[in-house]
Amino acid sequence: MKAIVIGATGATGKALLPLLAASSEVEPIDCFGLRHPDFTHQKLNSRQIDFSHPDDWREEVQGDVLFACLGTTLKAAGSKEAQWAIDYEANLEFVKAARENGVHTLVLVSASGANVASRLFYQRMKGELEQALIALNFPCLIIFRPPLLIRPNSDRLGEKIAERILHGFNRIGLMKSQRPLAVENLAQAMLKAALLSSHEQASYSKNHMQIYEPQDIFRLLDQ
Repeated sequence: MKAIVIGATGATGKALLPLLAASSEVEPIDCFGLRHPDFTHQKLNSRQIDFSHPDDWREEVQGDVLFACLGTTLKAAGSKEAQWAIDYEANLEFVKAARENGVHTLVLVSASGANVASRLFYQRMKGELEQALIALNFPCLIIFRPPLLIRPNSDRLGEKIAERILHGFNRIGLMKSQRPLAVENLAQAMLKAALLSSHEQASYSKNHMQIYEPQDIFRLLDQ
C-alpha cells in the first residue's frame, strides 16, 4: 500500500509516520508539506510544496491511500481567514489532486462536532470540509472526528484545562466517550482503519464511507 501524508509536521502526522514506516504493508510513504518532517526513513520521500500552487505538484500526488492530517489553530494562523486557507482550502486542493490521480482511499482528520450548521467557526469549517470531500466520491472515505487530543509537550493552556476537566468527569463515569485521546492512539486508529479498508475493498459494492466518532475510535483501538 503506497501512502501519502499531508500534515506530517503536526502532532498527528508526526505520530503517524513511524507507524507507517514500521508496517510491512506500507511502502513507500510520500509526504508533502511546507517543511520536511524531522522523521527520516528509507521508505519515506519528502517534498516541500506551496499548497497554493497546485500546478507545481499536482501530478506527483500518486498512491493508494492519502492520510490528511493538515490543520492549524486560530492562534497559530493569526486569523480565521488564514486558518480557513490551511484547514479548508489547502486540504481541499490537495485532496482533489489525489482523487484526480486515482488515489483509492482518503483518511481525514476532522473534529468532534464537525457540522456545517454549527455556530462555532472551527466545527463549521470542519463540517464544510467534510461535505466538500464527500462530494469528490472517493471509492473509500474514512473520516475521524477525534475528541480532545493529548499532544506531546503541548503548551496550549486551554487544552490542559479541558483535559483535566474531562478526566474529572471520567472518574465519576460521565462523558466517557469524550475522554481525551493521545495523538499516538489516533494515529494507530487511522492506520488500522486504512489497512482494514485495504483488506475489505474487494467486497465494496459502491463508494464506501466510514465516520469514526470518539466512541468509535476507542472501540476500534480495543479490537
